[in-house]
Amino acid sequence: MTKTKSSRQILSDLKSAGYRLTQSRAAVVRVIDEANGWLRPEQVHAQAKKHCPSIGLVTVYRTLALLVEHGYIRRIHFDDKCHGYARVELSHGHHLVCRGCSQTVEIAGTEDLKPLMKQVQKETGFVIEDHLLELVGLCRECQPNPTRPRSRHG
Repeated sequence: MTKTKSSRQILSDLKSAGYRLTQSRAAVVRVIDEANGWLRPEQVHAQAKKHCPSIGLVTVYRTLALLVEHGYIRRIHFDDKCHGYARVELSHGHHLVCRGCSQTVEIAGTEDLKPLMKQVQKETGFVIEDHLLELVGLCRECQPNPTRPRSRHG
């Protein structure tokens, strides 16, 4: 899997498109660039604060939206109504995503999607340009311990 654009290239592209190159934007781009999987906005914010202590969570959300809009990153929906973000080259493919810790594992053996995509296009008239398969659940470490007694609240 090859990396598409570096942080420097993304920031240069944004500047050419008329966006200001702020320390906050650079910090968010750097965090996403260095990530090896999906990150939630709060995780991006916490890591970006190391590079830009004054960055606010709203700025992180706006920068993530800008990066999605320009095709540098993708957004997925976790089942807890939160989003995760990753670079396009990390996000295309098929992944297991832990809703507990956001661990992301690429999976193979999903070539059977092509016939399904063709069938869906034929039945709906929808032209599928791309796809993203994410199976969301809990990794081993985040699963409840079966030997532990269940809480009355769960």
